[in-house]
Amino acid sequence: MPQLSSHLHSVVALVDDGSNPFELACLTEVLGIDRPEVGGLLYDFRMCAREAEVPMRQEFFAMTGIAGLSALDHADTVIVPNRPDTVTPHHPDVLDAIARAHQRGARLIGMCSGAFTLAEAGVLDGRRATVHWQWAEEFRARYPRVHVDDGVLFVDDGDILTSAGSAAALDLALHVVRRDHGAEIGAAVARRLVFPGHRPGGQRQFIERPLPAEAESPFAAALCWAEQHATEPITVADIAARAAMSPATLHRRFRSELGCTPNQWLTAVRVEHARRLLEQTDLAVDQVAHRSGLGTAANLRARLARHTGLTPTAYRRAFRA
Repeated sequence: MPQLSSHLHSVVALVDDGSNPFELACLTEVLGIDRPEVGGLLYDFRMCAREAEVPMRQEFFAMTGIAGLSALDHADTVIVPNRPDTVTPHHPDVLDAIARAHQRGARLIGMCSGAFTLAEAGVLDGRRATVHWQWAEEFRARYPRVHVDDGVLFVDDGDILTSAGSAAALDLALHVVRRDHGAEIGAAVARRLVFPGHRPGGQRQFIERPLPAEAESPFAAALCWAEQHATEPITVADIAARAAMSPATLHRRFRSELGCTPNQWLTAVRVEHARRLLEQTDLAVDQVAHRSGLGTAANLRARLARHTGLTPTAYRRAFRA
């Protein structure tokens, strides 16, 4: 195992009003816990806040006894947490502290909707970032100068890193460990966490397909039938016939209610079938392609890469039950 540096990189996580404790717990677990299996502490990890007591999400509990905001002035890495209220302007003291840290060369990490805080502090203009898909359109409208990629788990843009929601906090934290300490230590920490050692940042955020507005309509019934028969060679015309409408009308209904074309929806259903087969069976890739309705191994690879950013082999390795 590589030797750790005697000088520990200083990481300070800002604790914000109403923040989700899950992400803070992930960061504490990966970056803050003493790890004998890799030689001890990886970072000098601390938390700070503007107030002496900070209520967490839904006020389940409050954080107390942590450092004041001045701790950000000496951090090598500053972590900005999610914030449930993305509309109300953040406190100027917090924004100024983030901007100062960036100006003196500190690395910044934004978790989920913490990207709003970074953008409000003025450090994301012209930069690439991600945010949870739920906030993407609001973020783009408010900060058009930021290049938003809401389809990925995290973005490493050098001295500014951002992640999507919740579990992506673990992905980004492990990425930071690998980047700072090397692949071997990163893999050792991942094994201790019983977590996939490397879900690439380019892996897509898994967004559930929406349902039509009228659950009992012929359109919804046709979609239910199509899901049940997606592994068979059904076509858009078959779905239209089931919905008792023309293919053109079906296309318009898909666009208006689901925001995609019938072919895109059907492909997503088949990719989901393929994902389950990769996770739960030992079938060869060409067999998975056939049984999921995607036809060929080449088509499966292309579709899975587009939907998840992974090859079938990599997906199976990361998500095998």
